[in-house]
Amino acid sequence: MKPKNLLLVASVTLLLLIALCLAWEAILAPLRPGGSWMTLKVLPLMLALFGILRGKRYTYQWSSMMILLYLTEGVIRTNDPAPGNALALAEAILSVIFFTAVVLYARNTAPSRLARAAADRQP
Repeated sequence: MKPKNLLLVASVTLLLLIALCLAWEAILAPLRPGGSWMTLKVLPLMLALFGILRGKRYTYQWSSMMILLYLTEGVIRTNDPAPGNALALAEAILSVIFFTAVVLYARNTAPSRLARAAADRQP
């Protein structure tokens, strides 16, 4: 897959994950009625947002590790009562898609791969 497509997939899944986490903890199934401080869990995602949207390779690298926390939360909270379990499953799925996209993007944009691809194009 081309880096441009991976950037698009990573950007869309990150935006969806931010929206899901905010809606989940504020409206759909908050831990406490009226919302909770758990909405602050989107802050690390927001820190990664601008680097992901701009295609910053370093952001792709560190966010691949950060997203594993959201995958873990999603897997653990699948035991929550409905609708929390469905939201947790959605969080886990979005996390896996994001993880895959950012790892492939970081791999495909490595300086050594780019130099090799440029050398292959020259006659």
